[in-house]
Amino acid sequence: MAIIGIRRLVFLVDDLETAHRFFMDYGLKPIEQDAKSALFETQDGAEVRLLVRGHPDLPKKTEQTGIGVHECVWAVDSATGLRRLVADLGRDHELVTDEEGTVHFVTPFGQAIALSVWQPRPVHGAPSPSNTTGYVGRLNQPRKWIDRARPKRIHHCVWTFPDVQEALEYYRDRLGFRVTDVQKGFGVYIRADGAYEHHNIFLADANARMPNFDGTLRFHHCNFELEDIDEVMVAKNFLDRNGWRNNGWGLGRHRLTSAAFLYTDTVGFLGGEMEYGADCDCVDDGWKPRVWDGPFGTAIFMHELPRWMMDYPNWDVTFARDDQLRFLPADPKPAPRSAAQPAE
Repeated sequence: MAIIGIRRLVFLVDDLETAHRFFMDYGLKPIEQDAKSALFETQDGAEVRLLVRGHPDLPKKTEQTGIGVHECVWAVDSATGLRRLVADLGRDHELVTDEEGTVHFVTPFGQAIALSVWQPRPVHGAPSPSNTTGYVGRLNQPRKWIDRARPKRIHHCVWTFPDVQEALEYYRDRLGFRVTDVQKGFGVYIRADGAYEHHNIFLADANARMPNFDGTLRFHHCNFELEDIDEVMVAKNFLDRNGWRNNGWGLGRHRLTSAAFLYTDTVGFLGGEMEYGADCDCVDDGWKPRVWDGPFGTAIFMHELPRWMMDYPNWDVTFARDDQLRFLPADPKPAPRSAAQPAE
């Protein structure tokens, strides 16, 4: 075990005022702010740091385009684990260690990463039990009333990569990440070796024909974990009342990770979307990765189906063979049948 999750996300922003106001409404705890930066934290102590363009603490020599998360600081469980990772990376990386002991570097494909010894504060969810036909989980007890959402932790982050396979091999071979699932034509889900989350990062194909995918290394979205769907919807209502809007999908549940989701459209000032999530699959090294058709893995349901999800997806999922633990292109679409061609 070494990397256990996300310790800090460092955003490059141009509009600090709007970004700060958003994260206040999003439920993060403000820690400090000045004219060129702001710092927030989740309930477990993970941090969101906002830095204006030109700030000296922003990473240098990266290939990333656009605004958004320009550095992910990964939490390492111990000083021993950090030394082991640094000893390997030091062979062919330029490493910079700051005053807090965090080690910063840039990958061969131009992504800024850092490693820091850190343990999250304990946070324990206690969602209300559910009732269903033939099963009473909640007797003489109403569901909890929640007035505001408070993100518990940073669950995962997503970037688009021009070469997903290159990024996958790097995270796997140099940082110890494990493949959990492969979504054909979309990308690869991976988790840190010391984490139980289904994924801590999704390596998305920058060349996929999707909104905000432009063929470059670019921030796409990050996920903040809430307790349950109730807290997700209370969060949505609070954002609605304060003028923020979701990305048009509304509440949904992913099929591939089982997680409930709500994406807020913050592309204009944060470079990507912010995702509330809840009830995601947890896995360990006994997990068997799967290969999914792209649209089929995306969602069990969405409140508002986007145009690209209007066709019924192919019911296509299998356990991955060893040779499929890599980026796989989408299956070719069958040629449309002409009106004169009989159905089989």
